[in-house]
Amino acid sequence: MLIKEKNDILSLASEVFDIEANSILKLKEHLGADFEEACKLMLNCKGTVIVTGMGKSGLIGRKIAATLSSTGTVSYFLHPAESTHGDSGIITPNDVVIAISNSGETIELLNVLPIIKRFNCKLIAMTGKKNSSLAKSADVVLDISVEREACPLNKAPTASTTVTLAMGDALAVCLLKQRGFTEDDFLIYHPSGALGRGHIYKVKDLMIDEDNMPIVDRNMYFLDAVKYISDKKLGLTVVKNEDNKLEGILTDGDIRRTLLKNIPIKDLKVKDVMTKTPKTVFEDDLAAKALALMEKYSITSLVCISKDNEPLGIVHIHDLLKAKVA
Repeated sequence: MLIKEKNDILSLASEVFDIEANSILKLKEHLGADFEEACKLMLNCKGTVIVTGMGKSGLIGRKIAATLSSTGTVSYFLHPAESTHGDSGIITPNDVVIAISNSGETIELLNVLPIIKRFNCKLIAMTGKKNSSLAKSADVVLDISVEREACPLNKAPTASTTVTLAMGDALAVCLLKQRGFTEDDFLIYHPSGALGRGHIYKVKDLMIDEDNMPIVDRNMYFLDAVKYISDKKLGLTVVKNEDNKLEGILTDGDIRRTLLKNIPIKDLKVKDVMTKTPKTVFEDDLAAKALALMEKYSITSLVCISKDNEPLGIVHIHDLLKAKVA
């Protein structure tokens, strides 16, 4: 029967949300020693955590494997049908296998069990049937049963796949915590994202280094420095003292402000007009930190210094944006 009224559509959608949300909440009742044991097996795994499943369970399994891999647990998905045609060669005795089947009787999955047992791999079953063939073969059983699917026919995997995904997320998060996995670790696995790039790149990776940065002595004449900055086309120069320590910077802005004062400039020196307290970063600081400082102070460049206040380079906003740090 077609849904003709808008309210009927929204009502049905709301019912789907309720069924799936309640199914996840009831999943907490299934937590216990088996879940803890599954975490221990995966945490102590010296090989790979292999996730396998057919159909919709397989699609969820791929996502679980991807989440595990991106949070510090080496994992990949093995298609059960392909595994009996040679792909099972990737299984080793040090692996832990997570097998997903709501019914626990999926033929293609059951055909993989002898291979798993042959290698003495630990088997974690995610199933909605605790007395199924899969459950009976497993070392640990994670109960993903639901009262009903969100599908009005109670046929299409809906609530059951949502619960399976949530169980996988719970495993991944618990392992992440146990491993002491940090934000920096996470970003290492996600270098292509904007946030990842900002936390993968360090200042030293993107800066104009000491051999190429414009740098002058504080006693250089102002007019000579103006020509030098113009030739370098960076809009500023680093200023050092006799001990090779950072003394300041001379920028296009400093030059404009000096000229607007209508004062004699012939005998002016760089030290008379430079910015004496420039914003700085260290070479091992994250590029994201450098960009944040630029945004905070509305500037386009930072001087990179050593712990001894020696100028090591210049990081420019153009280089950060070119590297897609955002």
